[in-house]
Amino acid sequence: WRGREGAPYCTLVPSDEVIINYRHGLPVITLMLPTRGERCQFTVKPVVTTVGAFLQDVQREDKGIERAEVFATDGTKVSDATLMEVLLMNDFKLVINNTAYSVSPPVKDKLSSEHATEMEDIKSLVHRLFVALHLEDHQIRKERELLQKLDHLKGELLPLEQMKARIMDSADAKTSRLLWVGLALMSTQGGALAWLTWWVYSWDIMEPVTYFITYGSAMAFYAYFVLTKQDYIYPQAKDRQFLHYFHRKSKKQRFNVERYNKLKDDLAEAEESLRRLRQPLQLRLPIQEINDKD
Repeated sequence: WRGREGAPYCTLVPSDEVIINYRHGLPVITLMLPTRGERCQFTVKPVVTTVGAFLQDVQREDKGIERAEVFATDGTKVSDATLMEVLLMNDFKLVINNTAYSVSPPVKDKLSSEHATEMEDIKSLVHRLFVALHLEDHQIRKERELLQKLDHLKGELLPLEQMKARIMDSADAKTSRLLWVGLALMSTQGGALAWLTWWVYSWDIMEPVTYFITYGSAMAFYAYFVLTKQDYIYPQAKDRQFLHYFHRKSKKQRFNVERYNKLKDDLAEAEESLRRLRQPLQLRLPIQEINDKD
């Protein structure tokens, strides 16, 4: 019998060489160790023992076993992660070195509905106990992964943060210069109107001039509202001008704003995940209770 492509031909041995019976509710697999020439019994826990763990136990008992695999009856290899409980539901072939054993697990008696429900409850309890005992290890491993992710994100953000700081300094300097230029122009305008009013002309002549200057300023502010859909409030106008200079400078220096924002969002998400993960470790509380308190 050929188990899979590339594997050597195996001699098919009757199932008498591998015997499976149940003792105290647990399957006991009896097989012949090829090198030692003696029979050996392996008691497995089908709910938690995997095929890979069973094969490793077999190889530990007989150091001369170089190959130990399990195949379905159609020749398909059974994964090492498969639980023994699933494997023992159907016939299978156990390959040890170049010998293939045809195994037919005995059919278990059907359990009563109450007994089956009790067994399911026990399995569920065992699963919850397993999760509870290994939860801290899982959290520690997850914390290590999050710390590595944080270091990676911070490493990518560092050059972008430095470039952003330079661009912000340049944009802030230009915005400040624009504000000072506006103040200088307003001061010049006020001085010119005062000079024309008291030294060159009279108020009777300058009054219409100041009226049209005021009306023109009102039109300018209204045009600003039409274009930006915002009132001309000095702090908002300053921030808008700052962003204008910032994005224009970013394009010149090829600063990817979208990538920077994406990295910042990923960093914030990772930090929040790490915070939520560390609180249950310190307080011994479920994450759901932490969220309820927040």
